[in-house]
Amino acid sequence: MAEDRNQPSLFGDADYEAFTEKFKPKKTTDDCYTPPEVYDALADWVAEEYGLDRQSFVRPFYPEMDYTEYEYPEGCTVVDNPPFSLLAAIIRHYCRNGIRFFLFAPALTLFTATECPICYLGTGSDITYENGAVVATSFVTNLDRYRLRTAPQLHARLKEANARALAARRQNKPELPKYVYPDCVISAAAMQKLSKYGAELNISPEDAIYTGSLDAQRPFKKSIFGGGFLLRERAAAERAAAERAAAERAAARRWELSDRERALLDPERRQTGGLFDICP
Repeated sequence: MAEDRNQPSLFGDADYEAFTEKFKPKKTTDDCYTPPEVYDALADWVAEEYGLDRQSFVRPFYPEMDYTEYEYPEGCTVVDNPPFSLLAAIIRHYCRNGIRFFLFAPALTLFTATECPICYLGTGSDITYENGAVVATSFVTNLDRYRLRTAPQLHARLKEANARALAARRQNKPELPKYVYPDCVISAAAMQKLSKYGAELNISPEDAIYTGSLDAQRPFKKSIFGGGFLLRERAAAERAAAERAAAERAAARRWELSDRERALLDPERRQTGGLFDICP
């Protein structure tokens, strides 16, 4: 039976992607690389606010670099996103060594190294970093004469810059190919979704032949995730019908009547005192 292309497909490679996603390394604030749009917006604000030359800004926080061994040029200012787990130690080191800084910091645990003469800027800016982690971010600095500050203008600039960075990322993100199996192939994931959406399917042993991959997949080093079964014509037609029924149920949202509303429609069960007759 030919596949109905007008019917939404429920059974692609998304199941495999969802499964493998669970085994990817978790995103942490120590692995946050700042989008260029966000960093530029911040650096411009810092330069304007404190009368500094952006050319004097340095960024010592990158893989394999020990910030204590970094050679800080005279008159430089560190404007960078440090590992949040080391933030207190970094602040203390910079304060002891007279190094100027303006650093990213976690918004909800902003007050760290409080014995140091620094300013806490509570912007709470939601920044989507290069690894995809969304972190509410504020800042700490020894450039400011205040102890505590809000910075609405900086917040607004970062919000706009973060939106630009997300838009650019979506535009440049390559589209992943989507694969749909023919009706005569069924996987375990497909069976699960049929059950989820209430579609019955019963296939006899003589109508199903196990396979780990299709011949068409092998040149591309692909396979059916978890294996699958080839279905003879009758079983394939039943599978296609079940998939259509499941797709219709997945797309439709059914509202049910309450007992009160059912009583209104049944004169023998209709009660008086409080029920409003909505039907003539």
